[in-house]
Amino acid sequence: MLFSFPQSTMPQLLSILLVSLLGLVGLPDEEIELLFVGDAMQHQPQINAATRADGSLDYSQCFTMIEGDISAADYAVANLEVPLAGKPYAGYPVFSGPDEFARQLKNSGFDLLLTANNHCLDRGSRGLRRTIATLASMGIPSIGTYNSAAHRDSVMPFITGIKGRRIAVLTYTYGTNGMPVRDGIVVDHIDRAAMHRDIAQARRNGAQVICVCLHWGIEYRRTPDKAQEELADFLIDEGVDLIIGSHPHVVQPFEIRYSPRHGKNVAIAYSLGNFISNQNDIDSRGGAMAVVKVKLRNGRPCDVQMGYKLLFCQKPRRGMAGDNYRLIPASLRDSVRADQLPEFDRFVQRTRALLSRHNSTGVEELQ
Repeated sequence: MLFSFPQSTMPQLLSILLVSLLGLVGLPDEEIELLFVGDAMQHQPQINAATRADGSLDYSQCFTMIEGDISAADYAVANLEVPLAGKPYAGYPVFSGPDEFARQLKNSGFDLLLTANNHCLDRGSRGLRRTIATLASMGIPSIGTYNSAAHRDSVMPFITGIKGRRIAVLTYTYGTNGMPVRDGIVVDHIDRAAMHRDIAQARRNGAQVICVCLHWGIEYRRTPDKAQEELADFLIDEGVDLIIGSHPHVVQPFEIRYSPRHGKNVAIAYSLGNFISNQNDIDSRGGAMAVVKVKLRNGRPCDVQMGYKLLFCQKPRRGMAGDNYRLIPASLRDSVRADQLPEFDRFVQRTRALLSRHNSTGVEELQ
């Protein structure tokens, strides 16, 4: 028996047929590239170096050597470890950084800033609220701290679209240096019950890839502690795809771990170390930029690969007006000033040796 359909219904029928065929053969694989860096800090010498004779602040020199890497990624994330609380600016131990610093992070290509860290309440609830408002006024998405519970509910779980895919990013901190969370503000703390709820809600909201960024671990310890390992185990069981760490101010190992429960690999960077800072300890003179490639098949992650680049923070010349801090990839040793080469070499050698000993198979340094 032959069937005939009104001509007006043909486009709808063809659309249904196309969807059915795609369901049979499977959608083409899609790969997204995510980039993460560690602690973006502002110590007083950094603020001084950025200040010009007319009182303006200029951070344009800081990231020029890595802006190509940032722009090459589909999405780039940094941990903003300084509140934008306004003047007077101050460095450690109670930070207040210039707005211009965050603006330069955006101009250099970062798409999302994380604010859940132990310094987010250095200037109290007022400083936290000003940070949120300032980033919003610049058009910079941020997560981790919120004006109120209602504000958090409107933002979280944070899901962004990348190449038509839905990627969730969640972030949590171990604490706030004893500063109280009050006046209605919210800080995302590491809490397994809350994390379970967020992950489940992200999945219900259509997230296809889930990344959890954690401010955790012990400062200056170069390998993860038991608490980090156990929390990573928990998150893997929860079905996340990426775990990215910060706070220790030194690089800790990378790992690709297979989850039998979920039948997929999970990428873990226990600590990316410092992104930019004025810290002096040799292992804190730089950090790692993690590049994670997630391949999706039929809308689900089927493969996760992770590589990294080491970044050295070159300090400005003493007494040289206009010189500023600069991030230099390990592959560009010829760009390092002669007086900074000993520190550069020690940082790179020590960090490479650590990662060579502890990284899991398949996590390689990128050139």
